[in-house]
Amino acid sequence: MRMSDHMICNCEQKKCNEIKVEADVGADPFWCQRCGYNFDLDPFTLSMELKNELLNWMVQYGEWIDWDTDKLVENGVKLEEKHNIEGERLTERVKKELGAGYRVVFSPSSMARSYAE
Repeated sequence: MRMSDHMICNCEQKKCNEIKVEADVGADPFWCQRCGYNFDLDPFTLSMELKNELLNWMVQYGEWIDWDTDKLVENGVKLEEKHNIEGERLTERVKKELGAGYRVVFSPSSMARSYAE
């Protein structure tokens, strides 16, 4: 994919140049900001190092939840905050590597806070 190309999504215009970086269970962390379509990382012109870091960050999503008991783990809010800080850092790298053809935003997780309430 060249930098001038856009990813195909489910939006009315079928082309996405607004990427949201957001972790979720079992999904790559790139989404269309408008329609919510989940993109595979492979077609993006990112370094393998950054793609690997994004995938490692993605698989850490939810480590603040004990999925067996559906409860927040000890220091869960801090773990989520750490995950969000790393997501912000990675998003800045994505912006630099994708260039001006894309508008890239970060969507932090707020799941731990909802469990804590």
